[in-house]
Amino acid sequence: SCTEVKLRSQTARCLVSLSYNTDYERPNVETIKCVVVGDNAVGKTRLICARACNATLTQYQLLATHVPTVWAIDQYRVCQEVLERSRDVVDEVSVSLRLWDTFGDHHKDRRFAYGRSDVVVLCFSLANPNSLRHVRTMWFPEIKHFCPRTPIILVGCQLDLRYADLDAVNRARRPLAKPIKPTDILPPERGHEVAKELGIPYYETSIVAQFGVKDVFDNAIRAALISRRHLQFWKSHLKKVQRPLLQAPFLPPRPPRPIVGIPDPPPTEGEGPDSLFCQPLCADVLFLLQGGTTRVFAHKVYLATSCSKFYDLFTLDLGGSVTVPQGEEVRGLHRPQLLQQGFLRTSQSDNALPSRAQYSLGALGTGRALSGWGRGFLSVCLEHVDDPMTGRPRLMTVVAMDELIQEEPFKAVLQYLYTGSLDEGRGDLMQVAIIAELLEVFDLRMMVANVLNRESFMNQEITKAFHVRRANRIKECLNKGTFADVVFRLDDGCLPAHKPLLISSCNWMAAMFRGSFMESYTEEVPIPNTSAACMRGVLEFLYSGLLTPCPGLEPMELIILANRLCLPRLVALTEQHAVDDLLQMAVKGVDIDGQVLSYLELAQFHNAKQLSVWCLHHICTNYNSICRKFPKDMKAMCPENQRHFEKQRWPPVWFLKEEDRYLRSQKEREREEEILRKQHTKRGWCFWRHQSSSPHVS
Repeated sequence: SCTEVKLRSQTARCLVSLSYNTDYERPNVETIKCVVVGDNAVGKTRLICARACNATLTQYQLLATHVPTVWAIDQYRVCQEVLERSRDVVDEVSVSLRLWDTFGDHHKDRRFAYGRSDVVVLCFSLANPNSLRHVRTMWFPEIKHFCPRTPIILVGCQLDLRYADLDAVNRARRPLAKPIKPTDILPPERGHEVAKELGIPYYETSIVAQFGVKDVFDNAIRAALISRRHLQFWKSHLKKVQRPLLQAPFLPPRPPRPIVGIPDPPPTEGEGPDSLFCQPLCADVLFLLQGGTTRVFAHKVYLATSCSKFYDLFTLDLGGSVTVPQGEEVRGLHRPQLLQQGFLRTSQSDNALPSRAQYSLGALGTGRALSGWGRGFLSVCLEHVDDPMTGRPRLMTVVAMDELIQEEPFKAVLQYLYTGSLDEGRGDLMQVAIIAELLEVFDLRMMVANVLNRESFMNQEITKAFHVRRANRIKECLNKGTFADVVFRLDDGCLPAHKPLLISSCNWMAAMFRGSFMESYTEEVPIPNTSAACMRGVLEFLYSGLLTPCPGLEPMELIILANRLCLPRLVALTEQHAVDDLLQMAVKGVDIDGQVLSYLELAQFHNAKQLSVWCLHHICTNYNSICRKFPKDMKAMCPENQRHFEKQRWPPVWFLKEEDRYLRSQKEREREEEILRKQHTKRGWCFWRHQSSSPHVS
């Protein structure tokens, strides 16, 4: 088997060698030797590999550390694929193109490479002015010295760097590499000037964009065949070869639209519900525990939206208050059996609720008795109570609880209603479960049971359902104004709101209602230059963390208000909404250019950075049409924006100039060809007489 493998490999080498030699022997197949020269690191070898091997590379692969290499001419002998790709048909002439790579060092001896060359491709980098300077001072004289009659093609490589992000390019390059400056990028006219001065064709290429590779080598083949036709004029198949064609300019890809990103909410926005419970700013509920000796402050809106029992409690009609009896009935004679007997099985380590005989309630004042309304509640009334944070009297709902409800388990239940979380490491989970059962907080009761049964993983779904349910109830409170304790006076109306929800989700609101400002003690807060639709959008975001645009909402007005309230996430959500609206209008055929112009400077002034970037992109990619429609507005732009437009406009200025030059050159060439065609039709044989010039025979 080893012998068979050797025989097969030898046979394959013989076939490749045979096919290599037959290219020289096949009739009407022109073998072209093309020598590629130029400075180091201008892209000679990459250009050859793109033609000979169909190699494609990304920009970051090309930016890797440059190692001087030479593409070996032996590839045509050892690689069948390279040999096959060398064969081509140009202007109906079959050719076999053999590419010769060279070192870029100026001191190297390249006379062997130049020997018997049919065409020379002279390369320079469009991001290296020195390489273009060396074309005139070093490479062109060297080529003319070793092969004075060989046609030359001038090629500008690395075209993709002309429109690339040079900052990103320089970061991706090796640490000690010389950074590429914007002034290093050569415009197309520089290459055309040098090519015109030297009297040779000029082309540009990009391996990254896969542009110009075929143009370069097809026209190099044409130049070589025309030169050969002058010497071998008897070859009839060379008569149709054209002179090197003009290259259409390369249009850079349209920059992609910026994507508006939404930042994640910070860990604690504003005070946070947990912090608000621990430091009850703007509290409007007071719970009296253990006969009034223990006071716990809370907020109606948090409790009512998290627990139906508290919602029913705080919506009771307290207009007809009655005197609460001071007898044994209130102190626990008809206390629910749940507290007396215990609903859950307990142990001594659970610190079960003590018996009712340990406490006495004492006088609670006037209010509505709740002993028959619900388990665990004694009475409810409205009283002026000193605010625990500011010390000023404040009207609160005072709820007297059964004297056997302990403070810490009760606070754990309230904290769950604020945050939706449970400290699973508590030692009094049984008491927490009993109080949760009394207050009809059944999801907390279930969570405790899961913890005790070592099934805590099931609590995640309960927590999710809790937050969804509370979000819906909070939105309902916003729509109906239930439990509102402040009213915002706006330009076109008033809007009720809830201080606890505002404080827990916005630092700006927390500072306003903390007690240092007048707004802390008034029921109406004016917000000038703001519409009700805009303020409703802000409140819905603060309550739910979402933006739900309503009819009549002006995105720019909402961005301005969100920026005033220091809400960057709301600004981003509104930016996304504004961009989506603009895109939908554009899809429907509506002209959005005027609206984009009106958005731009407002967005820049009010910290809507993503919207301003999107507007800049839209103006840059539609620059010509916008300038025609809004010339005064474009001239009135700030200098910084105008500089950005000139630098980032698409199509770029260099492309427009190159396109204009290409069209003019094309028309000029068409005129030349028309003149040659007319001259060709006038030619005739010596003894040929046109019919029009023959004498008339009567």
